[in-house]
Parts: sequence; C-alpha cells; structure tokens
Amino acid sequence: MSEFDRTPVAPASLQSGRYFAASYAGEHVAGTEFVIGALFVSFGLGAVDVIIGLVFGNLLAVLTWALICAPIATDTRLTLYAYLEKIAGPHFIKIYSVVNGALFCILAGAMITVSASAIRILFGLEPQTGLFPTDLRFILIALAVGGVVAFAAVKGFKFVAKFAEVAAPWMIAMFFVGALATLPALINATPGLDSVNSSSDLMTLLGSSVFVDQGTDITMWHVIAFTWGANLAFHGGLGDMTILRFARNKAYGWYSSLGMFIGHFAAWIAAGIMGAGAAYVMKTPLPQLDAGGVAFQALGAVGILAVVIAGWTTSNPTIYRAGLAFQSLNPKWSREKVTLVVGVITAIIACSPFVFSQLLGFLGIMAVIMAPIGAIIFAEHYLFKRMGMTRYWRVGRGDNINMPAAITWILSALIAYILGSVFSIHIFFLFIPTWVVALILYPLLSSFMGAKSADSEILTQMERAEVERKNAEATAIQNLTSEIKTKRPPLEMVLLAIATLALLVCFYLGFKAAGDAGSSQFKTAIIWPTIIYFIAATVLVFIHKDKAASAK
Repeated sequence: MSEFDRTPVAPASLQSGRYFAASYAGEHVAGTEFVIGALFVSFGLGAVDVIIGLVFGNLLAVLTWALICAPIATDTRLTLYAYLEKIAGPHFIKIYSVVNGALFCILAGAMITVSASAIRILFGLEPQTGLFPTDLRFILIALAVGGVVAFAAVKGFKFVAKFAEVAAPWMIAMFFVGALATLPALINATPGLDSVNSSSDLMTLLGSSVFVDQGTDITMWHVIAFTWGANLAFHGGLGDMTILRFARNKAYGWYSSLGMFIGHFAAWIAAGIMGAGAAYVMKTPLPQLDAGGVAFQALGAVGILAVVIAGWTTSNPTIYRAGLAFQSLNPKWSREKVTLVVGVITAIIACSPFVFSQLLGFLGIMAVIMAPIGAIIFAEHYLFKRMGMTRYWRVGRGDNINMPAAITWILSALIAYILGSVFSIHIFFLFIPTWVVALILYPLLSSFMGAKSADSEILTQMERAEVERKNAEATAIQNLTSEIKTKRPPLEMVLLAIATLALLVCFYLGFKAAGDAGSSQFKTAIIWPTIIYFIAATVLVFIHKDKAASAK
C-alpha cells in the first residue's frame, strides 16, 4: 500500500471531497464528545455563554484549517513529518516525531478507553473513572478494542476514510436522537416547564437543567479558547497536513466545518443534555459517570454501539497519524508494521482511564507543544521569501538540524510554562501566545543564523523540481473525470435510499420518545433501523468504485 510517507502524493491518488467530508464528520463526532459535552455541564457556566463560546471557537478552528493547514498541505503534498524534516532537518524530526507520536498515542488511547467504557456495560463492570483500572476485564476489553482500531489504521488513509463514511451519518443521528430521548427526564427536572415547543423553551431547559450558571471562574472566553485549541495540533500545528495532502483542492479544508459545527457544537450540546439527563435519572453525580453509562441511559443497547463506533472513528485516523510520525524516524521501516506497533502501545495506554478523565488538560498541553511547530512551518512557507530569506536554507547549508527552529520550539514552550505557572494564565489560552512568539522568533533567529545568505545549486534544483511537479499535478487534475458527475449504479441508489430511510426512522423514533416519558420501547425499537442502516451503508461504501481518478 503506497501512502507516500516521504514523497509528494501522486495526482492519481488524490481524493474527492466526500472522503474529507466523511473523515471530518466521523473523526469529530466521536466518543470524546460524550466526555467533553459532560464536562461542559460541570463547568458551571450559563447556556448562553456556552453557546456563544462554541460558535466563535469553532469558527476560529475552521478558519485555521481552511486558511493555514489546507493550503500548505495541498501546496506541498507532503506529510507534516516529511515537510518538517525538509525545513528543520533529520535530527530535529526524530525528536519531534517521538514527541508528536507519543501525544497522538495518548489521544487515541483516550478514544479507545471511551469505547471500552461502553462495552464494559455488557459485562456488568462498574464505571472506570479513576486514574487506574480496577477490573482486569476492563483491561481485556480495552486491548480488544485497540486491536480492531489498529487493524483499521494499518489499512491506510482510504480505508480509514471509508470507515468514517459509513459511521459518520449514523453517529451524527445518534447524538441528536439521544438528546431528544433524554428531554422528558430533563423537562421533569425543570421547574415550570411542561414541554419544549420553541427555542425559548429549549433555552430555559438548557439554562435551568443542563448548563447551569454557578458563578464559576470559567468564562465564555475559556470556552472560545478551548474550542479553538482542542484540535490545534491538527490545524494550527499542521498535523492534518497528513490527511489534507490527499485533497484535490485546498478548499476541502472547509469540510472541517462539518466536524466542528456538527461535532464540536451540536454534539457537545447534545452530549451535555444526555449527561445531565443521565445524572438526574440515575441520581449520580455526573463526574462519576463514564461515556458508556451516559449513552446507555439515553439510547440503551444502541448507545453502547454509538460510543464504541464513536471511539473508533476518532482513534483510527489518530493512530494512522501516530504511525506516520514514528515511521518518519527511519524510511526503511514499513508504515504498516510501525502502525501496528503503535496500535499495540495505544491499546496498553487505553487500559488506564486517566487518559480520558484528564482529557481537557491533556489537550491544552498538546496544543502548547504543537503550536510552535505550526508557526515555524507557516513562517518558512509564507514569510521567508517576503522577508528576503531563502526557503529550505537548512538544506542548502547541509545542516542536520535547524538550530533556530529547535531554539524557537524550546523557548516558546518555556514562555508558555512561565505564563501558566507565574502569571496563572489558564492552560486553555496558552497556545495563542506560544504560536505568536514562535512566529516572530523563528524568522528573527533564522535571519541572524544563515537564512539570508543561503544560496546553492541544490536549492535551485529543488525549486525547479517543485514547479515542475505542481504544473504536472495541475494538468493531471484537469484531466480527471469528476466523481460527482458520475451517475450511481441502480444497486447503489437502492442501498443509499435504504440507508437514508433507516436514519429517518431513527429520527422519528427520537422525536416520538421526546414526547413520551417512558422510553423503554424506544430503546428496543431503534435497534432495528440501526442494523438496517449499517448493512446498507457498509455495502454501499465498500462496493462503490471511485471513478474520480480515471483519466479522460
């Protein structure tokens, strides 16, 4: 399987927009949404502040993906690791890849733990919400889930995207349906509210029984910063160059809006509703419930499946990224074998529940560590020529490590530590000054350490080869047959209709449950359209032949 680990993606391997729409929707409508949505309830912040914070934070994240990450990815067609090695050198990339890969392993481990939190219900295990597991059976479940995830990641980008294409529509539906089914319990918990018939009623319910203002130190600005920075490693840190290098058009970066506004807006609010409802029904403080317990209370057996698949859709691409990170340490290593090893390590990490119980703090730390790298790449890619410096000057000098880049990374992280520990700036905000400091510091140091004087035949040849590659790619893309214009065969149309109808039935059952305090029938009934959907959608996606890469 050619994944173009160290070379630009060939034009014939570029993918159509539907893969990125499915990938972003699938990855960001995920198991951690159950965790983060519930934690937002625990913030003690009012509903209006939460909603406004989510809108602006997600908008900033989408803009970062679309205006920074996607253009660099489609211009270079390289993974983050290959491009960073070109800029900063082989010695730098070895250090970065270990740090980056380890962070991705921990993040993917959190997703696997979330999936395991649902499966543990089938075995009658207690919720695992402490730092370490208390039951051997939970460890075995986490290892088994990790094995499935590792298999999918080993198969490569296209398989991961197809898996997301199947799961994403149903996952989105389950968040909305689960929230609808939880409404009767929350209506009972809201004084003076008998039903939800308008946006005003919904805001009353959210403000009184879900996001209740408790005069906390957390503000709307914290919500904006966290929502923007939660995926900074992927957009501002340019980790999603690894995914978006396959995009035919840089405009595909806007597909991140599907993940942000469906996953990190609607799904977080829906998860908050389900979490508050589960805590009320079970008479249990929300921090003592895990994602599996919340989803099971809202959706029954289908809730278990929802959390399992939600964890998979996020951990699959994350392990894929981690595999590429570690594979970059040695070009002779097989990506498949490295990814398999990474999957095993991640499954072991997932055995400890701390990886998701401390998720918000971990995401803040990850953003701080990754932010300077994104600023360094952005500066060299866009600013160096404008500032009279030579792009890829490290190559021209023959240095194995770009010292200005290394110094910038260390000093930026040190400044973030000082701002957090000495000036008590909340961890959610630290990635912003860290990125800005790196953006200023790296060009400044580079100008004094050789970037202005670098000039060699090697750099001239590199630039000429890059221009030729881009011209050839542009011609090849123009000659591709658009998949969107290709009519689906009758069998695919039938399967698409069945899958769509099954989702509509799920929504119908959710709306029906919203008006009925007794939801036991709903939890049984929704199993059948779910089964029908997955059969139809799986066959549809995996028999579909992508004709987009067929030349005219």
